[in-house]
Amino acid sequence: MRTKTGHGIDFTEAGPEQAGPLHRLISELAIYEDMRSVHLCTEECLRKELSSEDRTLRAYLITLDGEIAGMVTWFETFSTFAGARGMYLEDLYIREEFRQRGIGTEAMRYLARVAEGRNYARIEWTSLLWNNIATEFYESLGASPNDSWTTYRLDGEWLQRLASG
Repeated sequence: MRTKTGHGIDFTEAGPEQAGPLHRLISELAIYEDMRSVHLCTEECLRKELSSEDRTLRAYLITLDGEIAGMVTWFETFSTFAGARGMYLEDLYIREEFRQRGIGTEAMRYLARVAEGRNYARIEWTSLLWNNIATEFYESLGASPNDSWTTYRLDGEWLQRLASG
């Protein structure tokens, strides 16, 4: 499904046929965030997930005047406190040559409309501490950091140890 938002910015919901362009954008993001060593998802991995009837990943390719400018990936959450579903923004990436054109703002507006349309209570995400550009951008939209919580991750060897233990 393709949605035109004006200003030449369009959002196309990614299906299996968009796995290639989506993978290239994720690879660019991994380079930007200096996280190539943990970028393990392949184009085939994305194609499989985007083909699945019970898929978790939701993604939009963002184009400006027909050129791929970026992407948004997200998945659904549920808050037991709010008693409602929500959206977890996994990635918002605008290619360097398309930045400072309002595309990120349009992407967040688009996600807000999606969230409202699905009756989600909130959109949440994390941002790297060193990424001041992102922090300033998100705060300019009215988002605020949640300093009451710390993100933890259990993966790799420690995940296996816990599972087997």
